Amino acid sequence: QVQLVESGGGLVQAGGSLRLSCAASGSIFSSNVMGWYRQAPGKQRELVATITSGGYTNYADSAKGRFTISRDNAKNTVYLQMSSLKPEDTAVYYCNAKVLVRSYWGQGTQVTVSS
Repeated sequence: QVQLVESGGGLVQAGGSLRLSCAASGSIFSSNVMGWYRQAPGKQRELVATITSGGYTNYADSAKGRFTISRDNAKNTVYLQMSSLKPEDTAVYYCNAKVLVRSYWGQGTQVTVSS
């Protein structure tokens, strides 16, 4: 089992920044893919960014140039630095870990961007 705990969400004005953190514990193996997804009201959950244990990253088009995903393998923690936030970035942000053949989710953290 893997447990994921997100933190860092909140209310920010458009143009502002936030950094989300996700701490993983449990059966986290050295090889895994961690990422951030988000779900806005009435919409499907969508990919924001992922990062492999080797540091390879992938971003949704909406995140490119504004968001940066990173990880600290020693702490089993993944981060999402979000800048130039827009009202359309408002959503619940979920941390995800893919370990072997299983996928795990955190409880989510709310990000609200006011115009």
